[in-house]
Amino acid sequence: MRKLLLLAAVAMLFVTGCSRVEPGYVGIKVNLLGSDKGVNGEELGVGRYFIGPNTQLFTFPTFQQNIVWTKDAAEGSENDESITFQTVEGMSCNADIGLAYHLQADKVSEIFGKYRKGIEEITDVYIRNVVRDAINDVASRMPVEDVYGKGKAKFVDDVSEQVREQLTPDGIIVDKISLIGNIRIPQQVTKALNAKLEASQRAQQRETELREAEAQAKKKIAEAEGEAKSIILKAEAQAKANQLLAKSITPTLVKYEQVKKWNGVLPQVTSEGGTLVNLK
Repeated sequence: MRKLLLLAAVAMLFVTGCSRVEPGYVGIKVNLLGSDKGVNGEELGVGRYFIGPNTQLFTFPTFQQNIVWTKDAAEGSENDESITFQTVEGMSCNADIGLAYHLQADKVSEIFGKYRKGIEEITDVYIRNVVRDAINDVASRMPVEDVYGKGKAKFVDDVSEQVREQLTPDGIIVDKISLIGNIRIPQQVTKALNAKLEASQRAQQRETELREAEAQAKKKIAEAEGEAKSIILKAEAQAKANQLLAKSITPTLVKYEQVKKWNGVLPQVTSEGGTLVNLK
């Protein structure tokens, strides 16, 4: 009976001491005691493993992770995780940031060896700091008007490039960095930028209207010139026709035309006495 109880206790200890590495994850088994404490992490594939009291299992996902650092408590963390940065003018801005990344499976043990933390702590501390520092560095060389408006795409591209340069050698592959919503800047700056944008749009509209008016005027001039040329050509053609016609009229032609139109009846006139007289 004691043996059965002992076997049951051992079996229960084994079951409770087992941990599982799920598909899409790589496990790192770390010793908590001894000369190799926390140094040589044993890399584990998918499966179930016995984790004793002196060991600890860390699991790292190798599929894409999507992280958001926002001001909104309903999205991401309950805390305000938005990132604040300054532009070249020293203007304070604030933005919600999205990050998509994944880990190289063959570098998971190196990642753990460097940071000695789980994936959540690496993301929330180290990766976040790299992204925040890159944002501040890029923004510090750009005017607020570019960061907020026409240069926003370049701003994100430059930040992404700088983050990739720093994280890729560690086996952390950044797929995408994005701005979530609009960048938050002081209200008075927003009004000034909007006013400038409206003025620029009005100027562009006036320039467009001017070009349209010029094009319409040129069209009318072209039409008038075309009509004048048409009249001149018609007049010249008619004059030439008249000249040719005048040259072609001869006494013989006139008599011939008269004969063609004569109906064979001699002209008649009435004398003073009322008698009809035939004119030969």
